[in-house]
Formats: sequence, C-alpha cells, structure tokens
Amino acid sequence: MPGTAVTIGAYDGVHLGHRALLRDLSDRARARGLSTVVVTFDRHPAGVVRPESAPLQLTDLEQKLELLAACGVDRTVVIPFDLARAEETAEDFVKQELVDGLGTRLVVVGEDFHFGHGRQGNVALLTELGRKYGFDVVGATLTGDGTDAVSSTRIRTLVAEGDVVGASQLLGRPHEVRGEVVRGDGRGGPELGFPTANLQVAADIALPADGMYAGYFTRADHSVHRAVIYVGRRPTFYEPGTAPVLVEAFLLQFDGDLYGEHGRVSFVSRLRDDQKFDSVDALVAQMHRDVADAERALSADR
Repeated sequence: MPGTAVTIGAYDGVHLGHRALLRDLSDRARARGLSTVVVTFDRHPAGVVRPESAPLQLTDLEQKLELLAACGVDRTVVIPFDLARAEETAEDFVKQELVDGLGTRLVVVGEDFHFGHGRQGNVALLTELGRKYGFDVVGATLTGDGTDAVSSTRIRTLVAEGDVVGASQLLGRPHEVRGEVVRGDGRGGPELGFPTANLQVAADIALPADGMYAGYFTRADHSVHRAVIYVGRRPTFYEPGTAPVLVEAFLLQFDGDLYGEHGRVSFVSRLRDDQKFDSVDALVAQMHRDVADAERALSADR
C-alpha cells in the first residue's frame, strides 16, 4: 500500500502559513507517491480542555473544510474531540489514527505542534514514534510566503482590534463570518431607511471590534453584494452592557427579503468606530456618509 502523507492540527483560519505547509506536504507526497490527508478536529481542543479560555474561532467547521478542499488535499479526516480524546496519550493517538487508520508514511506539522493528553506530544516525540512505526516527520515553520511566522493567534488579535486589512493579509482572504438572517429590532428600514440583514453568528466565532466596515454579503445562491457592515451594540438606542453584539449588513443597490437565508459577511476595510449619536437624524446622516465611504472603499478593492 502506498500510504499517506499526513498533517495534523486545528487549522483554524487556513491562513497563509497553513497553505504553505500544505503545499510542502503535497510536494513531498507527490515525490513519494503518497496521497495527502489533513487530520483535524470537529472543534478546537481548547474548547474541551479549557473552555473558560478557549480562543474564538476564525472559521467554523464548514468553512474550514471548504478552504482545505480548495488547497487541493486529497482528503480531510475530522476527528470528534471530547473529554475521552483529551485523555488519550500521544502514542495511542498516533497508533490508532495515523498508523492503523491511515497507513501514514510521512507527517508534516508545524514546529510548535503539540498533541495528546496534557499536550505532552511534540515534534520530537512524533519523530521518535515515527521511527517505531515506520513514518518520517517534518517540523515546519508557518511563514506563508514571507519570512515572519503566521499564526491563528496573531490573526485573532488583528480581528479583535478591527484591523481587518491586516487580518486579510495573513489569511490570504477577507475574514468572513456566517449565519442565518434573523429578525432584529425592526428599526433599520422603517425608522432609519436602511434595511439590514441581521446575521446570527455562532458565539465561538471571532468578530471584528465594534464599528462600521465595508465588505460583501454572499447569499445562499452565491450571489455577492457590496455591503456596509455594522458590528456593535447599538449605543444610540441601548445603554452600555444591555444589548448583545449585532452583526448586520446593509446591501448596496439591493431590494429583497433575506429572512431565513444563510448568508456570509466578509470584511474588507474598517470605516469608523462605533459611536453613540445624539439623535436618530444624526445617526441617519452618518449612515449616508458610511454608504459613500463603503462605495469608495469597495471600488478601490476591485
């Protein structure tokens, strides 16, 4: 049996560093006549072992699988991660998943890769196990096409700061969130004159800092619309701490009903901070300026 070339990890964001590693994996696999496999998990392991401090995610599972497939890997194996898996030793994981499950002949992982109970497994242990079970191990630096290391942690920080341009440079694409369009306060169209699509985003997905953004809204039929996107707590209408974070998009030059659809919002540039206005009229005037600013930003993005 030819066997497989495998990489393992959360692969959150499938950023430029991940893509460079996957290219390396593919090149090495091709030279040895191996098929390529990504082994990942149905949730971030930290969400199970330390849920109180687990990082917000850059991609949900559906998007991650789409991005991995676009990288040209032959197969992605999604392993359920639960408390039992968290207690599994590094060697048991290697024997069960890599050796018996996949017939692994080569493993390529990031040089800071850890696995197994208590994160006791690392590249050195993986190399030792490779000698025992008959596979080679390569520890790679996730640098993308540049010289600086790229990490999901760094990208999460940029997103949290509202630096969606910086995040997109490391992701190789705009940061995107997904969800169902649900009914909001109902004031966008009737009161403000800007009907919006309110996206119900999963609580564990990383959102940009509160503010106004230019970007795109992709509908379930894959049509893409330019949009002004608001992330925030509506301080003009609610006291601090009394409203949840809202993600809503005003689609430019669009008239239609989006309720119940699953949509995707991608953030291209930040227009301004969130702010409280003295009146609804002042808010509406600013929203008109936001639309003009978004149109200019998105025209430059073409």
